[in-house]
Formats: sequence, structure tokens, C-alpha cells
Amino acid sequence: MLQIRDIIWGLLVIGCAAAIQVQITPNQGEISMGDSKFFLCEVVGDAKEIDWYAPSGEKIHSSGQDLSVSRTDDATAVLTIYHANIDSAGIYKCVAKNGDKEAQATVQVKIFQKITFQSAPSPQEFNEGEDADIVCDVVSSPPPTVIWKHKGSVIEAAKDVRYKIMDNGHLQIRSLKKTDEGMYTCEARVMARGEIDFKMMKVVVNVLPTIRARQPDVNATADIGSSALLACDADGFPEPTVTWTHNSIVLETGDKYSLNEDGSELVIKDVKKVDEGDYNCIAKNKAGQKSEEVSLNVFVQPKITFFNNQTASEFDEQVTLLCEAMGDPTPTISWSFGNRVFTEGEQASWTRPDKYESLDRNVVVRSHARVSSLILKNVQYIYAGEYLCIASNSIGQDNQNIYLEVRYAPKLLGRVTTYTWEGNPANISCELEAHPRASVVWFRDGFQLPSPNATNMKIYSTPTISYLEITPVSQNDFGSYNCTANNEMGTESKEFLLIQAEVPSAPEIQQVEPFSSTAVVEFEEPDSMGGVPIIKYRVEWRLPGKEWTGMEYDANDDMTRITIVGLKPETTYEVRMSAINGKGKGENSLASTFKTEPVLSSTVPPSIAATTMALREPTAPKLEGKVHNDGNSLKVTWIKQDDGGSPIKHYLVRYKAKHVSDWKPEIRLPNNSEYILLSGLDWNTEYEVRVVAENHQGKSEPGILSLRTTVEPTAIPDALDGGSGLGTGAIVGILIVVFILLLVGVDVTCYFLNKCGLLMCIAVNFCGKAGPGAKSKDIEEGKAAFTKDESKEPIVEVRTEEEHTPNQEGRGPTEPNETTPLTDPEPAAADTTPMVVNLLPSTTANSVTESLSTAQSSPASESTTLTISTSSPTKVAPTKSSPKNSTAPHPSSLKADPQPNVGPLVDLSDTPKVGPSSLQTPLVIDSVTPPSANADGPQSKCDSVKAPDSTQSKDLQVDGPPKDAPNALCTDSTTPAQNDGKTVKDDNTKNETEVKNATAEVKTVPNEAPQANGNESKA
Repeated sequence: MLQIRDIIWGLLVIGCAAAIQVQITPNQGEISMGDSKFFLCEVVGDAKEIDWYAPSGEKIHSSGQDLSVSRTDDATAVLTIYHANIDSAGIYKCVAKNGDKEAQATVQVKIFQKITFQSAPSPQEFNEGEDADIVCDVVSSPPPTVIWKHKGSVIEAAKDVRYKIMDNGHLQIRSLKKTDEGMYTCEARVMARGEIDFKMMKVVVNVLPTIRARQPDVNATADIGSSALLACDADGFPEPTVTWTHNSIVLETGDKYSLNEDGSELVIKDVKKVDEGDYNCIAKNKAGQKSEEVSLNVFVQPKITFFNNQTASEFDEQVTLLCEAMGDPTPTISWSFGNRVFTEGEQASWTRPDKYESLDRNVVVRSHARVSSLILKNVQYIYAGEYLCIASNSIGQDNQNIYLEVRYAPKLLGRVTTYTWEGNPANISCELEAHPRASVVWFRDGFQLPSPNATNMKIYSTPTISYLEITPVSQNDFGSYNCTANNEMGTESKEFLLIQAEVPSAPEIQQVEPFSSTAVVEFEEPDSMGGVPIIKYRVEWRLPGKEWTGMEYDANDDMTRITIVGLKPETTYEVRMSAINGKGKGENSLASTFKTEPVLSSTVPPSIAATTMALREPTAPKLEGKVHNDGNSLKVTWIKQDDGGSPIKHYLVRYKAKHVSDWKPEIRLPNNSEYILLSGLDWNTEYEVRVVAENHQGKSEPGILSLRTTVEPTAIPDALDGGSGLGTGAIVGILIVVFILLLVGVDVTCYFLNKCGLLMCIAVNFCGKAGPGAKSKDIEEGKAAFTKDESKEPIVEVRTEEEHTPNQEGRGPTEPNETTPLTDPEPAAADTTPMVVNLLPSTTANSVTESLSTAQSSPASESTTLTISTSSPTKVAPTKSSPKNSTAPHPSSLKADPQPNVGPLVDLSDTPKVGPSSLQTPLVIDSVTPPSANADGPQSKCDSVKAPDSTQSKDLQVDGPPKDAPNALCTDSTTPAQNDGKTVKDDNTKNETEVKNATAEVKTVPNEAPQANGNESKA
């Protein structure tokens, strides 16, 4: 296109070289309202001026508010239209001039209105039920076509009469519903340009509030500090706000009123009578408001506001008590005096008062609305006292005591006759009623008591009674006594009689109902009580011709039956009774004879037993109890009473805590049971226990016992009292310390007793010590002796006698085991003296001798003994033995040693070998008595390092039993030997002694205490 234009312009230039050409680009223009656009005016040829002219013909200047012309070079000029409006339309002209030469071109500008939404607010709110006009104002040129959509669907007004599209494009909805709420689309179209645009609007349907009172009438009571709750529930859209008004005043939260968050609940505090009335609950939202009325009825409890206490004299004409009360509803007033109530009829009104008169017409009640009067006519002294005015209505009641004081002369009361006997004090009571208080004087025969000569009379007085205490000393003290009382209202006197009392007459036995071990005596009271009450009955019974046995029973009212117990079955008895009063025992009744029934066997059917004799239920068991050792257990024992003539089948036990009503399940125990232990009870609780005995006739009355368990013991009082206790860390630390101390104690014990343990290892390996009882000097000397000449080695000498004992021929060999004793008891006739091995610390020679020798005994016995000895200045106690078998002690063993010595640990496997020529210390052999001579029995057992008892010797004795027990060597081997030790074994079957390589370590055991007889040693 550009090339063709250039060709045309070239031709024009060539054709008309001197002419001016003008062209406008674009050659036509359409501008939307409000938009801006420019036009380019190009000139071909030499032009001095290039100007633009508006449709009105006016030249457009270079700069303006809506129109602007600019030159980019000498051949072009640009016209810019800003923010085009309807006035911007027309034909614009571009003129080029050069002297008298002029050329021009025009362009037509058209202004059009594109789719514009002038008013389409969102959201748009309407009330439910009204006609809604949804606004959508849209303009364009040409005018647009408007289409409405709801929930994506086009609204067709022709199909739904509720919808109508107005001429102005608005959408009208008749009788708007809540379901019409939602998003609506207003869509505008211009068909000529194919232009389309839309707006979405939210339509909100507001719902008028609905309101309802939870309780239209609320009752409250005033002046008791209570509150009243008024509540209403409101619904609507949007959520309505609720307010309350009373007497056209809006109520707000404060000291008197309180509202919840949504205002639906109004609380009226400290209700008074003035708070009564109607309260309006108003619910309001955008759709409008609704109100509901709630009535508050305030009732007032009765309150007595006025009363009067009165004082009158006896025989006055009348006295009136007043009582006034207020309340809502108006209270009813009644009167009471003691158990008598003075009221009748309905509540009185001001126009028709109620009137009630008593039958004797001495008491009249009149009521006028809130005032009531009690009129008492012909006043008597018994009218005096406390009257109660009671004001009541449906809300409550109020009481007030009103006092009537009656002044009257003394009234004397009391029993006229008093019985007693010589030497027994008696009180004559003169009871008086008087107001004001009266003084009392006693007289006899016109003389005031007590007289100066009467020492047996005393007077005691209280405000209402006066006592004359008389201790009769003779018949003259019985007779008439006068009591006279006097006050300002008058004087009153009364005579009293003091009569001599007698013992009661004999009761009459009606019948005796016998059983196997009891009998029920039915009787009638004595005809004469003697003037004083009967306090006891005495029942006596006996075997015919024997002495009487009796028992006294406390008397009580209407007592006509007494049960005697402890009788023998099928035995004839005589019984008699007498009554006892304060004066003494009365006469005995006539004796009555009866025979007890036999004891029924448990195999007798109840039906047969019932036909043979009169049977009954057993008597209630007698219970005794105590708290058991653990504190929350009770031991209840019972004593069997009368079985009612039929054997007891079983006992039934029930119990419960006294503060609860439910009984524990019944426990059934056999008939021979005597107690029950109730365990697992609550601490510090009182329990009631009932035990019932049951025979074939039925159940007895329960024996009842009450006991309380002890208080639960407190394990940690400080913790219960809130005091500070040890923490967990402290407790753990204490336990660790205790554990370490226990381990140290065990290790020390092993060190001293068994020569083992950690302490022993430290002593041997680091300190060079052999253990307790060994002296460091001896150890060093011993080591020096052994290390000085390694050619030395211990001498082991074995001597055996190859002879069999009769016992050995008859029995096979017996191998020693861990339970075989080291020495067994031998018969006293055994002619055997075992050898003793002394292992003592050496202070001079530092040599070790190992010897095996046989004991010096009878030819019939064989004994092999290992003897290890070191020379020492130790004294060995002499050994007692028979002259026949005794061996002379070695002279070196008789030297005195002031302190008991303990031999060091000698391990034969570690000692250097020495030759026979190096023996420097003689062998020490001590003889001891046979084991049979020791009263202590066997001396040791091989399963323990220690001896069986606490007494141990410094010697190590290895004896072979002379008869049927094998020889056993008890050693404690803790260090493996290097096969250079010596072991001696006695084989009874081969009658030979073998020395075998074995692990052996010989220890000495400290001598903790000397032997009882001074001549025995144990290993």
C-alpha cells in the first residue's frame, strides 16, 4: 500500500511540480465518548503554513484543553482530540498555504457512546414481601438491549408474571421472597457494533423480625434480695437487635438491670414492689421492628408491722391483743396459744369483716383487712403467756410473739400425800403458780417450820415449787403440814400429809410356762404397794426339799412376766415371788410347782414337736464385742440364751454403719458358732450389729450391739499436716548410701570370717597383708625365710597302718561330701587319739613343716593325719584323755602365751621348695580326747568355713573317723595350686594312703573364745 502511494505522489510531483497536495490520515474517524484520538495532516510541496480548523470554522490553536495541534516538521501537522464528547463531532479541515498557493483536506469525526453502566449498585437490599426494583442504568449509542439473568439463567418475564423488565432497563420483582435472594446479572448489548458488557449485583432480602416471650407473666418476690429474669427470643434477617423498655424508658446494663450479649435476657436485680409492671421486648433490623410485652408480677411476703403486748389482772372484763401485717397478696392473720388456734373463715375485707367466737364466748377474733384483734373476756390466770400472731399468704408467712401478762394470787398444786418411813428422807412438794412472785412459808400445828428444835427438817425453794424435806425419826413426824403462799394479789394455803409407808403385799403367780432350760412366770402386781413404788421383784426357785435359789429383777410399768433361766430339762421345780419397795421386801407368794420340758432333738420335725409341747422362738442372744487388732475389724461374740424348747438351727448376722440406711447382706452361721469377725470396715465409723437365733418355731428378737472402729493410723504425719517432707532425690540418695554401706558391711564380714572379698584382695595385692589375725612382722619373716633359700621345701611325712577295723570290713567305703562332718562321735571305748595340727606364727625359725603321721592308737584302728606346724612360744592347753591312750605333750607346746595367737594364711602352692636338710622347727603334736569324750557332739561340718558354734581354735585338725566315717579335710580353696601341694586321702577299702596333686589352701580360723573344757579345737 505504501509503495502505491509513493508512486502516485511521485506522478503528481512530476505532473504538477509547482502544486501543493494535502492528505489526512486517517481519512475518517469514530471516537467513543471520553476517548482520545489524533489525525496526521501531510503536505506535499513547499508549504509555509499548515493549519487545522474545527467544525465551527475556527482555527485550532496549537494547544488547548480538548483540541491540540502540533508540528513535527515542515510537512506535517497533528490534530489531537482529548476526551471526546458529543461536541467533538464534525468535519475538521487541514489547510496548507505557500503564498498564493493553497491546498486543503477534510476528515469527518463521528462521536459514539459505548456501553456504560451509570448506576448498578451492589448489594441492593429489599424487604420480604414488597415489590423490588433492581436498578441497572446503562447507556450507549445506539441505545443497548438489556438482558437479566439469575443464577446463570435468563429471566423470561413472559413466563413469570412476578418478573418485569422496565423501559429504563430495571428489573421488577413482585412480592419478593427470601428465595429470590442472590446474584443478578444485568447484561447490555449493541448489535450494530457487536458490543456487549454486564454488571453483577447482589440482591439481599431482609426479613422482618419475629419475637416471642419465653414466659409472658413472670412472678417474683420482693424484699428478699432475689432477681427476676425476663426473656424473649427474636428471629429475622439480618439478626435483629433486642432492647427492653419499661415505662417508655430504654433499660441498659447497670446496678439495677443486666442484659446478656444479644439482649434477649433482662435480669432485674433486688426486686422491689415498684418494679412491678409491663416490660417491652423490641427486636429491630433493616426490615423493621417488632415488640412483645412481658408482665412482671411482684409479690410481697407477709410482714407484721405492728403488735402490742398487754398486762391484765385476773377477772378483768376483757383484754385485746392487736396484730397488723402487710403483704401482697393481702395476708391472712391467725392466732395461736399453745395447741389452740383462734381463726376461722376467709380473709376479711374492709366492707365485710370476719368474726369468730369461741364456744365459751370468752375468745373473739376480729379481722379488718391487714389488722386482726384477739379479744379475751373474763381474764383468767391461765390466759397469761405467749400468743403467736401468724400472717400468711401464698408467698410465705411471718410470725410474731405477743405476750399477755396476767397478775393473780398464788395457786397451790402438788400431791397431797407423801409416803416414807422412819430414817428415810422424804420431800413434800408445794407447787405454786403466782404473778408476781409469791413467798412460801411452811407450818405445822400453827408453828412455822423449821422450828429451832427440829433438825430433821429442811426447806428448799425455787420460783415455782417449795420442798419440805423431812427425815422421820419417830411416829410423831408423820401427820399434816401446811404450805402458805402470799403475794400482793392475795394469799393461798394447802395441807399436805406425810404417811408411814409399808412393805408391799405378795404378788400372785397366775401360771408358769416351762421350757427346757427356762420358765416364764406370769403374775399379778401386789394389791398393796405400801405407799411407795415397787422397785424390784424377787423370784426364787428350788428342787423340792432343797434350798431356794433366787434372782431379783428390776420392776417396770405393766410388768407381768418374768423369765427365769439356768434350769435343767425334765426337772420339777417350785417357784415363789415377792415384791420389794423402798421400805423393804414384802411377803412371799404361795409356791407354784412346774416341770421343765425335755430338750428336743434336731431330728424331730417341727410339726411333731408342736403337738407334744408348747414351743416358742428362742431368746435373743447376748452380744459382746471388741475392736480387733488391725483397728478396722470387729469381733462379735454371743452367748446362747433359751432355745425356746427347740434346737437352734443357725444364727443370722446383719450389720451396717449407723449413718447409712442399707444393711449389708445377711450372714448365716451354723448353730455351734459363737462369734464372727467382721473385717474390712471403714475407719472411725460406728457400726450396728444384730444377731438373731432361729429354731423350728421362728426367729428370736435380735441381739443388738454398737461398736466403733478406730481412727485410721497415719503413716507420715508430717506429710498430712502439710509439713515439708523428703524429696524423691533425697530418698534415692539415702537408699544408695544405705546400699553402699550394706555392701561394705558384707565385704568386711567376708574379710574377717571367710578371708575373701574386695577388702581381702586389696589387702593381699596392694598392702601385702594376709588378713585379720596375722601379724605383718610374721608375714615378712615368713616370706624372708622362704625367699632366702629357694631349695627348701616342706617335708611331708605319711604314716599308715595297713589294718582293717571290724567296722570297715562290714561296710564299704564312704566318700566325704559337703554335709559330712569333720569329726563324728565315737563310742567311749574307742581307743583312738587323733592328731592335732598346730599352725602358729613363728617368730624365730620361719620354717614350715608338713608331716603326715598316724595317730597313736590301738592296732585295730587306722588314722591318717596331716600335721602342719611352725614353732612358736605358744602355750597349748593340756588335753584330757584316758591314761591308756594319752600321749605326752611336746615340751615346746607347754610354753606360756599371754595372748591367743592366730596363725597366718599359709598357701603350700606358693611356698618355695626346701630340702629336707632345711627343717629347723620340730614337729609339734598335741593329743586330744576322743570325740566321744566331748559332750558337744560333732565338732564341725565341711560345708562351711566356720565351725558350727562360735568357739574356734587356732589349730587346724584333720581327723579320719576311726570307724565308719571317711576321713575328710575341710579347707577353703580360693587360689589354684600349681600341682605342688599335697593331699592325703584315706581309702578304707584299699587300706592305703595316697598323696595326690590337688588345689589346696590351708587357712587358720581365729580362736574367738576358748573351749568350754579347754582341750578341744574345731576347724
